[in-house]
Amino acid sequence: MPTPTRSDYTFKYNSKLGRHGWLRLTPAYSVKLVEELVSETARGSKILDPFSGTATTGVVAAELGFDAHLFDINPFLIWLGNLKCTVYTAAQIHELQQRVVPRVLEDYKQLVLEKNWQPDIFNIERWWCGHTLPLISALHAAILLHCGKPDGTGPENLLWVAFSRLIIETSSAAFNHVSMSFKGGVTRYEISQIESIFSAILDNVIVSAQAELVGSSKIFLCDSRNPVSQEDSLYDHVVTSPPYPNRMTYIRELRPYMYWTGFLEDAKEAGDLDWTAIGGTWGSATSKLKTWKNEVAGLPGQLTEIVSRIAASGDKNSDLMAQYVFKYFADMHLHFSGLKNILRSGAKLDYIVGNSSFYGNLVEAEMLMEKSLISLGFTDVGSRVVRKRNSNKNLYEYCVSARC
Repeated sequence: MPTPTRSDYTFKYNSKLGRHGWLRLTPAYSVKLVEELVSETARGSKILDPFSGTATTGVVAAELGFDAHLFDINPFLIWLGNLKCTVYTAAQIHELQQRVVPRVLEDYKQLVLEKNWQPDIFNIERWWCGHTLPLISALHAAILLHCGKPDGTGPENLLWVAFSRLIIETSSAAFNHVSMSFKGGVTRYEISQIESIFSAILDNVIVSAQAELVGSSKIFLCDSRNPVSQEDSLYDHVVTSPPYPNRMTYIRELRPYMYWTGFLEDAKEAGDLDWTAIGGTWGSATSKLKTWKNEVAGLPGQLTEIVSRIAASGDKNSDLMAQYVFKYFADMHLHFSGLKNILRSGAKLDYIVGNSSFYGNLVEAEMLMEKSLISLGFTDVGSRVVRKRNSNKNLYEYCVSARC
């Protein structure tokens, strides 16, 4: 029987589930799949996600009554993740709705008449038309005036979440491909439409922000190539989805959010940040990749074979892509090696990852990760197919599992 594509294991399913639908990050990490994996965890266990993303594991863990720590290298994702894992009181929400929101919307209408700050996004009118852009800038200015910059987990930050959603919903961004792309053109919005869309999004965010979380999850700044225990914890179950080895870079997908909320200022900063992430190749990270030299010992022998085939493909970028694949799995090997220091004996590992293809050369990510885990002394190592991906008949999503 053919392997199903399982739309319930994609963002289409996530978007209907409260906090999980606040912002879209491509590729999606399935809430349902995480619920299944976390439900297998013994009560009282500490869960770890060393690739937090939009904190899906953290929210699910807290919803199901577990405590979890999550790591990420991206400050925007750390901020967003901690917001998603915070519950707000009725008094906080009442203050926000009765005092803060009306002032923001009132000042928005006045600030439209002024020239307001816009982020330094290249060819910005490809994202928003020249009529809509000043309206978004005015709303940004009004939120900044009454809520300050995005910071911490105070309830005023919920307006920044709603604003981040607004800028994508009013932009030319499209999600009908694996990564974010552009529609055929931009859409013109009027003052009242921006207010109406923002208010509807904010109402949705506020309702879900009050939903009970039985457990507790925190997101920390941490390079997953050198995972470090937080609050002297030992972890019992790793539930995560690292970037896939397909040159899909999160910085590319996050740029509009990060520029507007002040977590990025220019393209160089974006490239530098992406170089710190496993699988990052955005901007200046590409030029750094060209001169990268491997210093990680004990890598699977199959990796050298795959990299050699990619390099011999004859494409102008084949050498660069060979470097990319080599560095990706070298970084993942470092990650697995460091992980052993912060796991409790017998801890379970579940990694959701997809394979990839470069110039017809299949990169079996699940097999290479299994080989790394075995060489590092992990036990019960194996993998199973989770779903078939839509993009190619040979591309699948796997769950790679092991024991420490």
